[in-house]
Amino acid sequence: MARKKSHDLAPHELFRMIDTQAIPRDYRDKQAIFTQGDKADAMFYIQNGNVKLTVASKGGKKAVIAILRRGGFFGEGCLVRQSMRMSSATSIQPSTIARVKRVAIVRLIHEDPTFARLVISHLLSRIERIEEDFVDQIFSSSEKRLARILLVLSSFGLKSKAEPAVLKVSQQTLAEMVGSTRSRVSYFMNRFRKMGLIHYNGGLLVRRTMLTFLLHD
Repeated sequence: MARKKSHDLAPHELFRMIDTQAIPRDYRDKQAIFTQGDKADAMFYIQNGNVKLTVASKGGKKAVIAILRRGGFFGEGCLVRQSMRMSSATSIQPSTIARVKRVAIVRLIHEDPTFARLVISHLLSRIERIEEDFVDQIFSSSEKRLARILLVLSSFGLKSKAEPAVLKVSQQTLAEMVGSTRSRVSYFMNRFRKMGLIHYNGGLLVRRTMLTFLLHD
């Protein structure tokens, strides 16, 4: 049997092992879940909705580092003892987020080898994604970075065969993720629409042909 790659890990498998320890809470659109600099004492799982992760410099500059969808984990930094939040998390639509205390996760890691392996696989998957984002930021044009972000947000990714979801994300947020201006992102989005790569219908639908566009030199 082929060994699963880290990207193949289903986060719900991990959450299923800690759901009895989780405390769900409903968040309004644009409501803060935690703020950069807060004490990191819990991990979170998105049961429904979407979450934006942002970082801010001392000079006040902000950047969006991720948009997480239903089924995603965040706040893994709590597994580092006495750690502080390195980013802020905000719901970007009405969302239900489950909170699991660090002490409960650490106890399960020590008591359950299967759970420990799932946690390690999840963290390796997150590191792999960060490395891909870093390389993309260095070598890709703004247009290509936007195309990749849209694919990841729509669940396609570079290898996924999942069906896409309708996205509800602003062009300003996309600009912050790409590292460009809103007007530039608007120009690229209009170009993608004319090429038939995206479609607007109560939200944004990314077509699979975007993958061909991204991989074409």
